[in-house]
Amino acid sequence: MAGRINDEDVKAVRDAVPIDAVVSEYLQLRNAGGGNLKGLCPFHDEKSPSFQVSPAKGLFHCFGCQEGGDTITFVMKIDHLTFSEAVERLAGQAGITLRYEEGGYNPSHQRGERIRLVEAHKIAAEWYAEQLATSPEADTGRIFLAERGFDQAAAQHFSVGYSPQGWDHLTRYLRGKGFTDKELLLSGLSQEGRRGPIDRFRGRLMWPIRDIGGDVVGFGARKLYEADNGPKYLNTPDTAIYKKSQVLYGIDLAKKDIAKASRAVVVEGYTDVMACHLAGVTTAIATCGTAFGTDHIKILRRLLMDNGSARVIFTFDGDAAGQKAALRAFEDDQKFAAETYIAIAPDGMDPCDLRLAKGDEAVADLVEPRTPLFEFALRQIVSRYDLDTPGGRAAALSEAAPVVAKIKDRSVRREVAVRLAGLVGIVDQEFVVDRVGYLVRRGGSAEPASVHDRRSRIDPVPGPRPAAAGPPLHLRNPVYATERELLKLALQYPQLVSPTFDAYGVDEFTAPPYAAVRQAILDAGGAEFGVHDQQDYLIRVREAAPDDTVRAMVTELAVESVMLPKGFKEVNEAYAGDQLVTVRRRAVARRIKDMHSAFTRLGTGDDSAQLAAVQNELWVLEQYDRALRERGAAAL
Repeated sequence: MAGRINDEDVKAVRDAVPIDAVVSEYLQLRNAGGGNLKGLCPFHDEKSPSFQVSPAKGLFHCFGCQEGGDTITFVMKIDHLTFSEAVERLAGQAGITLRYEEGGYNPSHQRGERIRLVEAHKIAAEWYAEQLATSPEADTGRIFLAERGFDQAAAQHFSVGYSPQGWDHLTRYLRGKGFTDKELLLSGLSQEGRRGPIDRFRGRLMWPIRDIGGDVVGFGARKLYEADNGPKYLNTPDTAIYKKSQVLYGIDLAKKDIAKASRAVVVEGYTDVMACHLAGVTTAIATCGTAFGTDHIKILRRLLMDNGSARVIFTFDGDAAGQKAALRAFEDDQKFAAETYIAIAPDGMDPCDLRLAKGDEAVADLVEPRTPLFEFALRQIVSRYDLDTPGGRAAALSEAAPVVAKIKDRSVRREVAVRLAGLVGIVDQEFVVDRVGYLVRRGGSAEPASVHDRRSRIDPVPGPRPAAAGPPLHLRNPVYATERELLKLALQYPQLVSPTFDAYGVDEFTAPPYAAVRQAILDAGGAEFGVHDQQDYLIRVREAAPDDTVRAMVTELAVESVMLPKGFKEVNEAYAGDQLVTVRRRAVARRIKDMHSAFTRLGTGDDSAQLAAVQNELWVLEQYDRALRERGAAAL
């Protein structure tokens, strides 16, 4: 059984791997102000970025779905790892050797399953690449690549390899590296044979498929020999680390340029990706033996910071299959805010063939956006009908109008409806617009909101959200708003509120979620602890939270920007003092109200001693309130 990772090593991993560097491997981040970064949340679908990262605090939080945590939590959630697996992965990146308690550390047995499978794929990819470079048998593969314009340097850049024709060359090699037969079968690198595991891939060119973080998680294998009765392309089966609908070939190489250019080129094959990148189109990616679908869109949207200025260009063969693929892509078009285009090379050549025939410039020219995807889709539909007859025009409109009705942005929908009228040959454009509008209304009780409308509703306006039992929180309630600001200061700027904040009672926070956060700060040792080591302090507060709901609220408050009112240009002692005084004065006012009520009740009885005590406390409270009003934070 795996030992527990030493706490000091866990902290060293957190400190060594910046959270923004890790998150940036999966999505594009932009400046959000206040030292924070923002992007599209990888844990739920959204049109506008509500996901924020605070590099200084080592935390992330989504104001849309409430997911949040530190670097380790992010890796656990994004890659579905256990805590130990996430720490091991980050430690490997940082070059940190982990120490394990409760018995020693045996790397071959104690590492998590995902880590082991990824390691097996990494070793396999290196071994396949070595075979292609040095093995005489791999000459067939080298000739195949050369005929398509790829030399040894190109093969090395994309880590292309070769799997020998024998039954179990790789299986025996990985056994020698300490992998068990069970691990080899689980990885998809081996399969059951008559006498035990044998190689899944034999006598093929091998393209390693990497996830967005750069780990090899599978392979695409192209057959080279006529005697091979298998399919032309054979992919790794779905495993614990590989889901073909959730990976894009070349994404590890293309992601930075996709984010930088807000542009992605979707091609159909591994050699097409290679041809595009070598021709300077470094934003090219491809699916892995499956149609481009919803999960692929999610990956691209996060990298594109999906908006109206982003571009996605699909390249498809000009044959019937390519046209069908383009129409299938159009069905998912509305899941992008980006503009989508289609590029079809002359004579139906794919980028690899085009590069061979006409050179790199022809490939670069091919993927310049020209034909919007919706226009191509409508042309394909309309082309099937005889538009010289009224019946043909009516039939074309009947099939194409529902396609236009699926466009969610109202202004774009009208423009496309007008174009459809021209394609079909109907002079009365408003007739087509009305027809599309009727289909939209018939599709539901209310018209779908435009992209602009949806964005205005989704844009994250940082505000209180329920985090524990209690009434809903509203920023317009000044009591809740000030309590929220003071807690943000205690988490983000503990040096400005300590040690005064630590003397505040939990009951001074009237909203139950905020009272729960105040208690967590107390249980973690108080805000003064954060003055010395803020990251460790935030980790302790999160760990002190009684449940995930309160923990999410802690993360949200630690990441959310402080709402400075007019007159304040920065978060400083004066602003912190105002929040401390306001929360305290409201607590004093509540206590004065309680004392007045008690005084009224006691005034009808004979307990003069108790009445005098209440009267004395009232006098003290009123004097304290006056001092706070006149002297501010100096009276605290």
